[in-house]
Amino acid sequence: MTAWRDGGQGASARVWGVSALVHAISDSLAVRFSDCVVRGEISGFTRAASGHGYFTLKDAHGNASLRCAMFRRALSLVDFRPTEGMLVEARGNLGVYEARGELQLVVEELHQAGAGALFEQFLRLKAKLEAEGLFDASRKRPIPRIPLRVAVVTSLGAAALRDVLTALGRRAPHVEVVVFPCSVQGVEAPAQIVDAMASMAAAHRAGLPFDSVIVCRGGGSMEDLWSFNDERVVRAIVGCPVPVVCGVGHETDVTLADFAADLRAPTPTAAAELVAQDRAQWLQALEAAAQLMSHRVGARLDGLAQRLDQVAMQLSRPAQAVSRHRHELALAERRMHGACLRRISLATQSTSAQQARLCRAAPSRVNLAEQRLAGWAGRLEALSPQRVLERGYAWLSDDAGQPICSVTQASVGQGVQAVLADGRLGMTVSRKPDEDGIKGG
Repeated sequence: MTAWRDGGQGASARVWGVSALVHAISDSLAVRFSDCVVRGEISGFTRAASGHGYFTLKDAHGNASLRCAMFRRALSLVDFRPTEGMLVEARGNLGVYEARGELQLVVEELHQAGAGALFEQFLRLKAKLEAEGLFDASRKRPIPRIPLRVAVVTSLGAAALRDVLTALGRRAPHVEVVVFPCSVQGVEAPAQIVDAMASMAAAHRAGLPFDSVIVCRGGGSMEDLWSFNDERVVRAIVGCPVPVVCGVGHETDVTLADFAADLRAPTPTAAAELVAQDRAQWLQALEAAAQLMSHRVGARLDGLAQRLDQVAMQLSRPAQAVSRHRHELALAERRMHGACLRRISLATQSTSAQQARLCRAAPSRVNLAEQRLAGWAGRLEALSPQRVLERGYAWLSDDAGQPICSVTQASVGQGVQAVLADGRLGMTVSRKPDEDGIKGG
């Protein structure tokens, strides 16, 4: 163990090792807070693969938090399912998680407290409305970026209204604000909120258009905010013809109205900031756009001035322009002449190639035609009447040269000619068979 001397005055301070200091703190906490009960809302509950549970307890306003660990044995005795936002009472021993030097509560028992029944009711109603599709992201509408008129549904005496009006007056004083008053806490609050939403919708349809509506109130317990978990209020927000921004409670407070609204804001002031962007930002954007436009217009004018100077110089010395055009014309002429020569050369090469192909193809085509002609001549020769006559047949005709194909065409004593293979014979019909002979064959 070493001693640290302070300021040369002879006083010495003990130098702790990290582990020793953490052990000492843990022992001190164990002695003073050996068995304590803490009330708070569950946040970030997770169950590890080992079966141990880890979560954080937060106070109602979200100003403080305490990390908690609950081992499998103790967690198995809990008769409910710990969920986000549930108000509970945890009994255990306060100590230090030495690996990180973090304060933690090792929980031995966990019970629902205070708003436990309300929270269960909250979860049941949330599940019902979610099943109907009232919280679907697809039905969320965008909030106009530059509103002209905004409606506010809240209590006239609420601090939330002053926060909204102050934020809108500071950021967007040109925006008209119309307040639809209602109670935001108590038994009658849900009905009044619904009536205020209905009045706003009627004014909107009657010719007083709103770009968006802010539903807001300050923070509080779950009981204080319960009006915004009422089913009637949720359905009124869903059916509102104007996009709704919900700014109820503090950042850690969650109501069913937040799920139903088109946009959730963590606080009423944040709701006003989300509805209307800061006028200074728009003025800066306009100033930047004006500067950019001025720069581009100036650059364009400078470019046109340079072109005008160039044209003026060309007009002041026309001989140079004529010389330049003459040079360009001569260059175009050479290019055209070269292109024509190349086309002629290509055409000559193509003609020569086609001529060679024609010379090679002509003899084969002639031989093929001669072969086909010889074939047709052979077939024609085979069908020639001369060949028939050479086989001993004769062709008979009358004196006019008309063929005689039947005995009925000739008469007794009539002269006929017989054409044979090697000449003609003149003959006379000496007799004809009788009619019966003809029929009998």
